[in-house]
This record gives sequence, C-alpha cells and structure tokens, in this order.
Amino acid sequence: MKIAMIGLGYIGLPTAVMFAKNGQEVIGFDTNKDVIASLQSGRIHIEEPGLQEAFEDVLGNGLLRPVSQLEPAGTFIIAVPTPHTEDHSCDTRYIRQAVQDVIPLLEIGNTIILESTVAPKTTTGVIQPMLEEAGFTVGVDVYLVHCPERVLPGKIMMELVHNNRIIGGVTPECTIAGAVVYQTFVQGEMLLTDASTAELSKLMENTFRDTNIALANELVKLSDELGIRALDVIEMANKHPRVNIHTPGPGVGGHCLAVDSHFITTSVLEKNFTDPNGKKDQQ
Repeated sequence: MKIAMIGLGYIGLPTAVMFAKNGQEVIGFDTNKDVIASLQSGRIHIEEPGLQEAFEDVLGNGLLRPVSQLEPAGTFIIAVPTPHTEDHSCDTRYIRQAVQDVIPLLEIGNTIILESTVAPKTTTGVIQPMLEEAGFTVGVDVYLVHCPERVLPGKIMMELVHNNRIIGGVTPECTIAGAVVYQTFVQGEMLLTDASTAELSKLMENTFRDTNIALANELVKLSDELGIRALDVIEMANKHPRVNIHTPGPGVGGHCLAVDSHFITTSVLEKNFTDPNGKKDQQ
C-alpha cells in the first residue's frame, strides 16, 4: 500500500512514521519547504518522545520519503491545520487546497482520508462536492473517509497504536476502505460509522474536556471565595460513582480544546437550527 501524507505537523508526521514502521510505503508532503528540507536531512521539526528514532529508521530503509511534490498513491491522508475564522467557524482553506492538489493524481479505487478536526458536514459538504465536480463518484470510483486523530502530545506514538479509532465513511464502502488502511497498525477498536457522526464525535470529545476543565477551575474560584479547599471538594464529590470532576489546572487552552466547541455552535447557527418549540437556539 502506498500512502501519501499531506501535512507533516504534530499529527501527520507521527502517523506517516507509524504507517512506514509497519511496512507501508509512505511519502510525506508539506507546503513548508523548510520542513521538507529538515526531514530530508534526517531532523524532525517537532518534539515528541520516540519520534526522532522511529523517523530515522523509516527514512533510512526508504519506507518514508519526505517530498516537495505530491505523487500518486493508493491512499491520500489529509492532516492539515483547521484554524477558526473571525466568527469562530471552521476555516477549510487548507483542506480545500489539499484536495485540489490530490484531484489531478486520483485514480479509480483510491482512498482519501481526512484526519483534520472539522465542523460537522465538512467531509460531505466540502470535500465530496469537489471530488464529484472532478468526475469521481464517491463510494464507487473513490472512497472518502473522516478518521479524526485522537492522540495526546507526549504520548502520540503509543496512542496512535492503542487508542480506539473512529472510521467514518461517506458510504459503507468508504468506511470499509478506511478500516483497511488503519488496520495496518491500529490495535485499538475500529469504531465504524459515517463521516458526519465521526466529525461531531471528535468535536464532542474535545468539548467535553474543555467544559470539564473550565468547570474544575470555576470550582476553585468559588471555593477560594468561600474559604473551602477545592481539592477536598473534588475528592468528596468524585466518590459518587457517576461523578468525575477534573483536577484544576492552568486553564482551558491549546490549539484544539479552546477552538473545537465553536465549530459546533457556528454550524448550528449556519443551519438555523430550532428547538422543539420553534425557537432558534443561539446558546
């Protein structure tokens, strides 16, 4: 299996290395020429335990090739940034550019996988129309899948292998095609679903964490005002079998948790969703 990884950041590079480590031929493409030059010289540009050594191994045996020009492959995996716009909606420009780069190289039977975290309906509403406008029928000619990354920096090499993996195809045939790709190294459970469910599941995972981190920190503020030790409150409350308050920390942040929940709310507003009483939900 030849795999083209588009985007060699904190997710793309370790994933490319993991595929190559498990015997797949991988090309790694990034629009940042400095990144490609560094990788071609044998130096990774990110900090992640175990990655440099694993990268050197697969670079040395030729299973991973960093390239400045995208090549044909059987599977194209897109792992590019998805920042938010001024109104906090999902900025898909890097995804759209990646798809535009892939389309001239596509052949019948190819699989296109999106790993980037996106707003609901991005796979079917942004990528699928681009492929179909190029003359490909998704689920018949090519297979389109959303497989969101679910790893923790500092433990990426372990979690890539052992975490459960969401495989969300646009059609059932697409889902199967995605599972075939990841079964080359994933030892966790393959959670087979559709693309839109996969998108929203990833967003809700991060929203749950975001909300609970914020809740724990708000508890600290309240406890300080009342002269109560917050950690004692959390310890007591967590004795309940259905309660798991997080440990307070520096705050909600990072490039994922503080952003991803907005992808849900802006999607709701764009769709003009209403509640059962007919009122628009803008909360």
